[in-house]
Amino acid sequence: MKLTDKIEAHCAAHPFYTFEFFPPRTDQGFENLISRISRLATLNPIAISVTWGAGGSTKERSLDLAGVTQVEHGIDTILHLTCTNLVPGLVDDVLRAAKTRGIQNILALRGDPPRGQEHWTPIDSRFSRGVDLVRYIRSSPEFSPHFCIGVAAYPEGHPDNQVDDETNFDILKEKINAGADFIVTQLFYDASRFLEWLERVRLHGIYVPIIPGVMPIQTYSSFLRVVDLCSIQIPPSIMADLEPIRHDDQLVKEYGIQLAIDIIRKVTDSGATRGIHFCTLNLEKSVQLVVERLGWAGGSPIVRNRLIADSPAPMPPRSDLVVTPTIATTTAAVALTFRPTVECEPPGRGELNNAATWDDFPNGRFGDYKSPAFGAQDQWGGLGLSVHVVNPDWGHPETTEELTNLFLRYLNSQVSSTPFSSSPLSAESQTILPQLKALTTKGLWTVCSQPAVDSVESTDEAFGWGPRGGYVSQKAFVEFFAEEDAVDAIEKNIKLKGDGLVHYFAANILGDLRTNVPEDARNAVTWGVFPGKEIVQTTIIERESFLTWKEEAFSIWAEWASFYPPGSNKRTSLDTVRKSRWLMSILHHDFKNSRALWDLIENSL
Repeated sequence: MKLTDKIEAHCAAHPFYTFEFFPPRTDQGFENLISRISRLATLNPIAISVTWGAGGSTKERSLDLAGVTQVEHGIDTILHLTCTNLVPGLVDDVLRAAKTRGIQNILALRGDPPRGQEHWTPIDSRFSRGVDLVRYIRSSPEFSPHFCIGVAAYPEGHPDNQVDDETNFDILKEKINAGADFIVTQLFYDASRFLEWLERVRLHGIYVPIIPGVMPIQTYSSFLRVVDLCSIQIPPSIMADLEPIRHDDQLVKEYGIQLAIDIIRKVTDSGATRGIHFCTLNLEKSVQLVVERLGWAGGSPIVRNRLIADSPAPMPPRSDLVVTPTIATTTAAVALTFRPTVECEPPGRGELNNAATWDDFPNGRFGDYKSPAFGAQDQWGGLGLSVHVVNPDWGHPETTEELTNLFLRYLNSQVSSTPFSSSPLSAESQTILPQLKALTTKGLWTVCSQPAVDSVESTDEAFGWGPRGGYVSQKAFVEFFAEEDAVDAIEKNIKLKGDGLVHYFAANILGDLRTNVPEDARNAVTWGVFPGKEIVQTTIIERESFLTWKEEAFSIWAEWASFYPPGSNKRTSLDTVRKSRWLMSILHHDFKNSRALWDLIENSL
């Protein structure tokens, strides 16, 4: 059913709502997301939406996920489609596949094409903006009658398109005039500002349904990251509220739930909008609690009977504790603090990460690869790690010496980002800065690491996480890009002097893998002990997550190279790095010896 028809027919006493999910990167995560969607379906959303990776990078998983929700669960689905790197013919293929699956709703987006250089042009010249997709679908006798089309809007301005307000309204009006039927907005945290923007939209003659995007805050650090990526303005009162509780993840999550409720009530009580779009990041508990506390859990009467018939019985209420550890990625990695979470099982329930009760936060590649939220993505399908834009501070490296210098300048805080990092080093990273500099100077370009920590208080400024009154520990690990001879030397030293306390992975772009980690082994490298609770361990290094990250890491080199003309020295140099270097990850299990990992590597070279 078309979304606009469902909105028109919606007659419940409360507003409608939609849930957004992204296709997980692993098969296990995909299977467990289906279970999660099945549980959330009992809340009776009017529709769900499925994001789309750049250039169709998640094409099959997006179509599979949308098909399952549409056909097997009877939930009308909105399939995202972006212009980024679309090859000729892909749009038709996707639209036909969606039509075959009974999907009638498309969210047409520009996506995040490579930018920052004049040399990039769309692969398919017909599609460079979201409006191009709208026009194409509307001009097609095959597709136009079948699809209801949505587009994006940015109440606080597009983060990559700094133009005046009037131009932004003109761009939005152009999409509507091209044939768009509804609008979904970028997330926001200032309800008053959104309502002012919405009033101005209507004054510009735009009358299609507008669905505001809401994302409950999960952790303080992930909140700051989203704010930065989306260029969102935060009311000072919210930052003042968060400041005293920023180190207590439980309190931050509860605050995020209540803040979402307050925002939703303000924008819906005004009567200016009839529904809400929840950006879930494939998480479950916060969205569920928001809907239940709003008293909206009954959903829409026009879909209730079908969903109840097709969905499992609602789960009983739970009061499980959610606690979160801190992962500090360092050097050329995402140098901010991720706080993945695991929901502790009641005594006797068995597996800690039971798929029915997972609710870990967006935690990049360091969570459990079986989790639906493994490999966090930004709103509307952007990957958590990407070049995004060539920063002039990086220079234009043509040699390995210049690349080494870039990573050293990052460590020395002379540049605030690299292609692998969107922010400066975290406080945790600073504690191992001499070791990271030493490795980088020797040509090991570090992209992620953490120091060994033995039982520090959970309120510690650099390492703390979870509720107060606990103690947290972690094992040291480091990842870097290196030449094959360096990998050979380190591997040899691990065999000679590792004493069974060192695990490693190393892989190249060709898919060659070296490791001493048993195939099914899973190394928890961060854990916490809290009063009256089971031991919580959520930061995990194992084969599946490493291989997933390896693909993404080498793709960043390819994207960076794509900013430069074919045949140029800069492009050739970056391509050579991608083809010749290995990505290596080393973990030392002796967390009581803070020097163990670093001494082993330095003595190998």
